[in-house]
Amino acid sequence: MTHDHDLVLRPSAAQTEAALNPPPGRNGGDLVVETLSGLGATTVFGLPGQHALGMFDALRRSSLRYIGLRVENNAGFAADAYGRITGEAAPLLLSTGPGALTSLAALQEARAASAPVLAISSQVPTAGLGGGRHGYLHELPDQQASFRGVVKSVHTVRTQSQIPSAIAAAWESALTAPHGPVWVEIPQDVLLAETHLPQVTAMDATPEDLVPRPELTALAAHLLSSAARPAIIAGGGVVRSDASGKLKSLAERLNAPVVTTFGGKGAFPWTHPLSLQSWLEDRHTTDFLEDADVLLVVGSGLGELSSNYHTFKPRGRVIQIEADLGKLESNHPALGIHADARLALSALLETVGERPDPSAAERVSAVLARVAERIAAQELILEQDVLASVRRALPAGSPSFWDMTILAYWAWSAFDPRGKNTMHSAQGAGGLGYGFPAALGAAAADPTRPVLAVSGDGGALYSIAELATARQYGLNVTWLIVDDGGYGILREYMTDAFGQATATELARPDYVALAESFGVPGVLTTPGTLEEDLTRALAAPGPSVVVLPALLRMFEPTHLG
Repeated sequence: MTHDHDLVLRPSAAQTEAALNPPPGRNGGDLVVETLSGLGATTVFGLPGQHALGMFDALRRSSLRYIGLRVENNAGFAADAYGRITGEAAPLLLSTGPGALTSLAALQEARAASAPVLAISSQVPTAGLGGGRHGYLHELPDQQASFRGVVKSVHTVRTQSQIPSAIAAAWESALTAPHGPVWVEIPQDVLLAETHLPQVTAMDATPEDLVPRPELTALAAHLLSSAARPAIIAGGGVVRSDASGKLKSLAERLNAPVVTTFGGKGAFPWTHPLSLQSWLEDRHTTDFLEDADVLLVVGSGLGELSSNYHTFKPRGRVIQIEADLGKLESNHPALGIHADARLALSALLETVGERPDPSAAERVSAVLARVAERIAAQELILEQDVLASVRRALPAGSPSFWDMTILAYWAWSAFDPRGKNTMHSAQGAGGLGYGFPAALGAAAADPTRPVLAVSGDGGALYSIAELATARQYGLNVTWLIVDDGGYGILREYMTDAFGQATATELARPDYVALAESFGVPGVLTTPGTLEEDLTRALAAPGPSVVVLPALLRMFEPTHLG
């Protein structure tokens, strides 16, 4: 009798020959890049540093494409966007100490947005590990400790033979629902030492599916089928698991209105008769969702932004489908289903019944009309015109990446993404500087479509150095910089809270001249010419910058009573 554990895959003659006679001149860094190639990676992002040179030297002996950014945090944002667009784990190669630590804000955003990033950092030589103070350059007492509270998992390598398995385990962790960033660190001497190990070939690191428990989906299907006023909140988990089609089928079968969170933009068609769009920072929407007798929340933890700043108090039964166990019932009691959104929605579709409701679309239209009336009463014509110009200029299907700026806050609620997985922002962790470097990562992932980045002048200065990256690699990114001379949203917050703003005003450069100094075409536009200038820039190959001097205002919040 043969048992499964007795089966051994026998190497082919070619594999045996390659194992016995590996190419000369390889080091530990070669094991890193060979493992990445074996896992299916094609593009890596990063920034070299002294302890990491073994990895970067090995890149020239590999088929991996390298995109080098100018700041580690920006490299992290680029890898984040690459992971969001492709669904693959984006390798991010970093050096020790300052280089590693500079990536922390980007990794926090990746964790909050469930973007798969495989960060591989060097470490001080093996002799310096263990917490002693040996005085190595870039030395930290415990480098891992800085990342444990940010990434999904940490993996440490101490010998060359550990490299393939550690990276494969990290890859699997990054791509297991919920996706997220992971951390691998390898000492300098391990990376630099010559290796006699065979070349790494195909690696198996297939993540396990996160399958829902059938008794939970059966109960959820019953509740939804028999509901009088069901509604659905669709979060980023729907987009990340590629479950938009299944969500649409379920909503139509139930005649259930759908609102998408800001991280879930594109999870449901914007103009669908059942679409409440993304007006979550609006009391009319909040009231409608509170009135649902059964509320299905898919791929969202109902955090601060998704709950109208925790003013949302559901009165009906809540069903929550969430891959991140820590978010399950973290804000509201619910029938919690720990599962990948796609698999859970598939299970619901197998058993949920048809639910006729001819009034559902009419009720959705009424809510959207009340929202539009509220916004219209605030006389925010400039802001709506600017956003509409951006929407008309950006081709359908082209991705956009939004920094933390007033126009992005408008876009969270009011921008039609025109496609799934096309609109992304830094609203997960909320740090500045995301838009432009993330757009570069998206352009590297798919060079066939133009990519739009949107920043304010404050956020733009976080990533201005990446104009050199955009030019060097000829990436098709148009960067819209809305220049209001300061941190616009903070100016509003402080003025509302204290009567005046402090530390929000900025001296700013001539952004057009600055872009042109990098060899990137720049144009100064106006609200009246924005659509034409953006359309022209997006149609031209390579990077470009469009600068709009404008003082935009936010619409009034509804969560302050």
